[in-house]
Amino acid sequence: MVDYSKWKNIEISDDEDETHPNIDTPSLFRWRHQARVERMEEQKREKEEFEKAKKQNMKSLQDVKKQVSEAKEKGIDVSELNRKLEKLLEEEKEMKKKEEEIRTKERVTPWNVDTISNPGFTKTVINKPAARQSEKLSDEEREKRMKVFIKENEKLLKEYGMLRKYDDSKRFLQEHPQLVCEDTANYLVMWCINLELEDKQMLSQHVAHQCICMQYILELSKQLEVDPRSCVSSFFIKIQEANPEYKANFDDELKAFQERVSKRAKEKLEAALKEQEEEERQSRLGPGGLDPVEVFESLPQCLKECFEKQDIKMLQETIANMPQDEAAYHMARCVDSGLWLPEGGKKAENSENNEDKDPATTASEKIE
Repeated sequence: MVDYSKWKNIEISDDEDETHPNIDTPSLFRWRHQARVERMEEQKREKEEFEKAKKQNMKSLQDVKKQVSEAKEKGIDVSELNRKLEKLLEEEKEMKKKEEEIRTKERVTPWNVDTISNPGFTKTVINKPAARQSEKLSDEEREKRMKVFIKENEKLLKEYGMLRKYDDSKRFLQEHPQLVCEDTANYLVMWCINLELEDKQMLSQHVAHQCICMQYILELSKQLEVDPRSCVSSFFIKIQEANPEYKANFDDELKAFQERVSKRAKEKLEAALKEQEEEERQSRLGPGGLDPVEVFESLPQCLKECFEKQDIKMLQETIANMPQDEAAYHMARCVDSGLWLPEGGKKAENSENNEDKDPATTASEKIE
């Protein structure tokens, strides 16, 4: 009889296929692949070194036994050879213990993408789970599908996001299997970011946990090429077994995801503030397209004081004492930014008459 319990101990995939554009986690599982490969390489090196040491021990034993036999035939003292033989026999016992440890480690190591295809028996007859349906949709089609999905399931999505116990999450997803899909993961990512923007970090971190659970289920289904709904039970059994290494990997991914969400929220907030600042800047641009704030900051201190005090006489005196070219330059910018409105703002009516005048003369006329 085939023992199917081994299928519960499958290390989920490090699949790096592209994700939905709404997912801000393009490298969510990449690090796990590197860690797993390094771990497998270390186990391989350990086994190779053990096999090498084991062969050396066997060869040494054979050589010493042969030397003891030859020494006895010749009547030579074999006490030194016997001590050497006892030492090698002790090493052989240690080798056997080490070999058993390696075998035990191999038995308890979870299956993964690199080991799951190794043949374990010649023939198996099982009930195959439903095949995973792969969809090739355009970005526009994905967005449209997701909008419909959220409209139909948003209440359930929020309920799932607020669950705290693994058993509750498992039961909820089994009762609402339509939620076991990529759109749920996408929704939870966006919800996490929005919660961060609302300064609700604790709630965001909790929803992030539910999001990573969904990501694990989806990645497991990709690796096994089965419908994600058939992986719900397997994932929650695995995560509740509390395997230290598996749980540590899960916690590390959760922490990394939370950090990415926090970073993304800050970026969106900064972008929104910049957009708001630009809108405010555009709204205050003067008739010539210049920003009065920027123009004011660029004025010499003497002109700044005139505008701050709104003293026209002081402004006239300051302009008169400045070089004509410099005065004309600054006053033209003041007009274009709206800091100075010549003749009550009737710049347009007089612009044609002023085209041929000397700039310094025009500047003086503007403050009369």
